[in-house]
Amino acid sequence: MKILSKEKKLTVKVCMSFQDRFFGFMRKKKQDYGLFFPKCHSIHTCFMKFPVDVYIVDYNNIILYCKKQVKPWRIVFYKKGYGTYEFPVGLTDFQVGERIKQTN
Repeated sequence: MKILSKEKKLTVKVCMSFQDRFFGFMRKKKQDYGLFFPKCHSIHTCFMKFPVDVYIVDYNNIILYCKKQVKPWRIVFYKKGYGTYEFPVGLTDFQVGERIKQTN
């Protein structure tokens, strides 16, 4: 999937399998893409090696909650969310209320 952020297209990997959802960015160095966890309103940053920006969205991809610069060994939770985006710090600059736009 591709999204628009800061007038540029970013790649977002949709994490559907248990393995993708569990490991996320844990085994990787800082990347230039994001992750999307559908049907997920919480994430953990255990075992990660770099901080991330986290956006929890509703069914329409509107940001309900954002937490920037989440360090390793933290948990982010927002009960009313549908899905969660995770990006390396600084890759995006979304705010609560914005819609994350998908593109081709």
